[in-house]
Amino acid sequence: MGEQNVSELRSYEELRRFTKHLLRDMEAVEHMIREGMFDHGVRRIGAEQELFLVDDRWQPASTAMEILARNEDERVVTELTRFNLEFNLNPYEFGGDALTQMEQQLNEVLDYVRKLAEKEDTKVVLSGILPTIHLSDLELDNMAPMPRYFALNDAINRLRGGPATYHIRGTDELFFKHDTILVEGCNTSFQTHFQVTPEEFGHLYNIAQVVAAPCLAAATNSPVLFGKRLWKETRIALFQQAVDTRSSNLYLREMSPRVHFGTGWVESVLDIYREDVARFRVLMTARHEDPFEVLRSGGIPKLRALQLHNGTVYRWNRPCYGITNGVPHLRIENRILPSGPSIVDEVANSAFWFGLVAGLSARYEDIRTEIDFDDAKTNFVAAARLGLSSQLAWFGDKRWPAEELIASELLPIARQGLTDSGIDESDVERYLGIIDERVRSHRTGSHWMLASLSSMRRSSRISSRVDRLNAVVSGMLENQLSGKPVHEWPLATLDSVLAMRHMKNTRVEHFMSTDLFTVNEEELVELTACLMDWRHIRHVLIEDTEHRLVGLVTHRRVLRFLSSRTDSSECVPVKEIMIRNPITVTSETKTVDALLLMKEKQITALPVLQDGQLVGIITERDFYNIAGGLLDDSMARSLQ
Repeated sequence: MGEQNVSELRSYEELRRFTKHLLRDMEAVEHMIREGMFDHGVRRIGAEQELFLVDDRWQPASTAMEILARNEDERVVTELTRFNLEFNLNPYEFGGDALTQMEQQLNEVLDYVRKLAEKEDTKVVLSGILPTIHLSDLELDNMAPMPRYFALNDAINRLRGGPATYHIRGTDELFFKHDTILVEGCNTSFQTHFQVTPEEFGHLYNIAQVVAAPCLAAATNSPVLFGKRLWKETRIALFQQAVDTRSSNLYLREMSPRVHFGTGWVESVLDIYREDVARFRVLMTARHEDPFEVLRSGGIPKLRALQLHNGTVYRWNRPCYGITNGVPHLRIENRILPSGPSIVDEVANSAFWFGLVAGLSARYEDIRTEIDFDDAKTNFVAAARLGLSSQLAWFGDKRWPAEELIASELLPIARQGLTDSGIDESDVERYLGIIDERVRSHRTGSHWMLASLSSMRRSSRISSRVDRLNAVVSGMLENQLSGKPVHEWPLATLDSVLAMRHMKNTRVEHFMSTDLFTVNEEELVELTACLMDWRHIRHVLIEDTEHRLVGLVTHRRVLRFLSSRTDSSECVPVKEIMIRNPITVTSETKTVDALLLMKEKQITALPVLQDGQLVGIITERDFYNIAGGLLDDSMARSLQ
């Protein structure tokens, strides 16, 4: 996340002073480019690995700071939340066995982090979005205690003027509000870096924009958030909305979110820096230096003001400035790729991207003559939504199914690009072979996850949505430890989750029904009776006009009312027969406690609330199913 010694702007004077340093840094970049000071002798590649921490119940584990207290490797650093970590790889020269070396270093550091995590009873998961994350995990007490994150949260909330509204539609639909930027912590990525010279920056950056869509389509790994099946790569929509500072009242203006693809082709890195300063307000300030004083003294400026502002504008392909061995350089940072499904999958994804950028740059002098920018941008959104099922516009005004475009057209170009860059033939075949097999089998991480959820839902009558999400994370953990690419993974099953559930205390969320049918308190009693008949349910929850739970109607109460009334023409509202202010539990209530509560109060259902919001219901029928399922499992094990 960059420089941590930062603070929120507190006055217009501070804003003007920082902006002056920002413009001075941009002048320094232009000066260093003109004077030929940037590295021209070598191309390097690198990567950043973000990850999730989970406990023995496959839920987010807020142990990052405890793990970092044990850490002695400077590559391992904080991320936004207490259940995320990040580590940064040492760079490699692009050639030879660089890709194998990258994989080995990833496994080495990941194994090290896993061992640290084990001491805190924590496991490590690579996933673009953790399927078991809850909205309750995204409160401020879960933010990593670093000044940058709190300053960023305060600045974005101030510009936004209130809670952010999230709306993502896929197979399911998700709509919620939240008042911190910790929603960004739902996302983890595998960010790759490609060092370029200033002279070739524009050409290679434009190519990176063009290939973003097919690379993402082949790599999707984030289809589920809060149990909802959304985009194949939901990170793209979620991250944009998490740090969006635009007002809905300005819908007629062409305003870019701080997370964005871009607005057009570029000529140089200066085009991007200038646009980002012009379009996006400064959010924070930090210590800085006069870059020209550093240059006059024979040093290389760190350009802290420019880097801080650049770090608060989240282009999916972002320019980066750095210094290696006393020489400044430029990099293109690819932020589109999700974390996981496995280390070898991540390296294969990066190999495909490196190869395409190198291969297309050698084949086309100016990629802008081959495809419109708007098509490249539309492709990117389509790939995020539909993955390999997307249709992509391509050169020559042709439209291709993503998997056919990748298999037929782009993999040969990537192979040539890697080969011409001096990458070992064995590495080229291994990593691009994984992409080829993954695409032909149509088995990305997203497809594996969705197929696993569907298979478990069909196969088990006693599993809940929470069980299935837990099983997916359990399956990911097991398969990631195997080192196999995702297209070779068996689907996740409920075995480990249900076995764990029998041994440990379970919670209401494991069994509650979340597909709720409710009526307003002013609705007709007969409507409630019809709902019970149509949906084969014995309890209906009653809400007021603000969607707050105010009552509960049982099948018995409806029957009693219908059998006792004398005037069938009377329109009686359901509030007249409902149980007012019913006893409730939370999703985290222990199952046995809920059962005892129902027995003690002699009730047949418990509405489930979370932070005052109605999220589910657990009934006596659910407990019958639990008992029946456990009995079936017990009998099956006794016969084995």
